[in-house]
Amino acid sequence: MDGLRWLLLLFGLLVIAGVYFYSRRERDRKPSSILKARPQRVEPSLDGGVATSDAELQEEQYAGEDLDSVEDDVVTNAPSPRQKIVTMRLVAKKHGAFAGDELILNLRSVGMRHGKFGIFHRYHADDERKVIFSAASLVEPGSFDLENVKNQKIPGISLFMVLPGPLDGCQAFDLMMEAGRTLTKALHAELLDESGSTLSIQRERYLREEIIQYQHGIKVA
Repeated sequence: MDGLRWLLLLFGLLVIAGVYFYSRRERDRKPSSILKARPQRVEPSLDGGVATSDAELQEEQYAGEDLDSVEDDVVTNAPSPRQKIVTMRLVAKKHGAFAGDELILNLRSVGMRHGKFGIFHRYHADDERKVIFSAASLVEPGSFDLENVKNQKIPGISLFMVLPGPLDGCQAFDLMMEAGRTLTKALHAELLDESGSTLSIQRERYLREEIIQYQHGIKVA
């Protein structure tokens, strides 16, 4: 009888221990199961979709940092400001033509030298990388064939400058206008604007104002 009592007591202790450990295991499992069942955060992503997990949200944060660095690179490596070209023409009177060798001599007399693209350039401080303004033939392709220049008849030239350049725009324009007037007098020619109309004082002032506005726009930008 005593043996049966001890057996029942031992069985009861085992049952109690089993219930205890079972309840403890269930309690430990409950938080993790709740976490698994809980919906994950949904946040907007940079591409207009949604990020549905913490890992994805972290990836989106890194993506945002990459965009910032790209923007910095774009600012650092931004292209040069938009260019402006100012042009005028020098043509022979009465639809005539200039003798090629005479024209070349006069271009050199105003400080222009034959250079890149086969046309003439006025350089700043004799630096061929710094072109103030240029002169191209009105005969296609615009270059000057110095070897055969004595046999050439050239109806006119185009004087043009590209901004921004090595000098202040108005200073460069004044140098080009001075060269244009000198050539006009020496060659008994006509000085025209880019549309072929006589380059009047009013038109000259308008071109200068355009240059000032252009330079102001670059500084503001």
